[in-house]
Amino acid sequence: MGHSTYAYVRRVKSDTDPSKIQLLKDFVSIGVIVYQGELDEYEKLISVLKEVDVVISALAGKRGAVLPPFQKLLDNRKIRRATEEAAIHFTYVSANSFAAYFVDYLLHPHDSTSDDVTLYGDGEAKAVLNYEEDVAIYAVKAATDPKVANRVIIYRPPKNVVSQLDLVAAWEKKTGRPIHKNHIPEQEIITLSQKLPFPDNVPAAILHNIFIAGAQLSFQLTDDDLEASKLYLEHNYTTVDDLLNRCLVDPPKPKLVVFS
Repeated sequence: MGHSTYAYVRRVKSDTDPSKIQLLKDFVSIGVIVYQGELDEYEKLISVLKEVDVVISALAGKRGAVLPPFQKLLDNRKIRRATEEAAIHFTYVSANSFAAYFVDYLLHPHDSTSDDVTLYGDGEAKAVLNYEEDVAIYAVKAATDPKVANRVIIYRPPKNVVSQLDLVAAWEKKTGRPIHKNHIPEQEIITLSQKLPFPDNVPAAILHNIFIAGAQLSFQLTDDDLEASKLYLEHNYTTVDDLLNRCLVDPPKPKLVVFS
């Protein structure tokens, strides 16, 4: 989109996942300037920050009540307070969930031999699944848009609000195959979050927050809220239905880092 781009990433080590190594190579091939380091390397981090005008940083966000393991990841309030106290211009982006990741995780579209899926809870809670590329495009647009300075943008395109049951029904219709649904009761998810050690219990807590508690739809948008798909009408975002159509011919590769 016309911006010079830098990426500060953790160092590649002998046990680094090959998919991450390939991703970094892909970044370099399209002109991204990659720095490798750790967050506690203060001087190096500061030197990189001085090279840029805008910093985009990913943090977990909280909507609604969350189970304790997930809560441990949400200590971003001190970062927000420090940013505001330093009078640094900011835009908070509520991106909700990544669509390609969770469509792959829930439906396994790459596996044409399996007609079984696992649903969490009753499958009826709504979530917001936004295509990763759209999230990135909206973030870059927001980063250079004075209208959203010191505001919160929420990514909640209406066609991306779906339940697990909605996804399964749409996939059954598109593939022409019936799908057997295995439900994991809410209490079982809660028990896993309590009994597994940290951080192994975090995935259960996240799945509960998104797909059982329906936390992403726990509040109504008002006329004062900034919703990305309405704010940037010139961008034709990828709907969940569009993504499922792509999965029919070119499903996403299985993620090597997934919830167990």
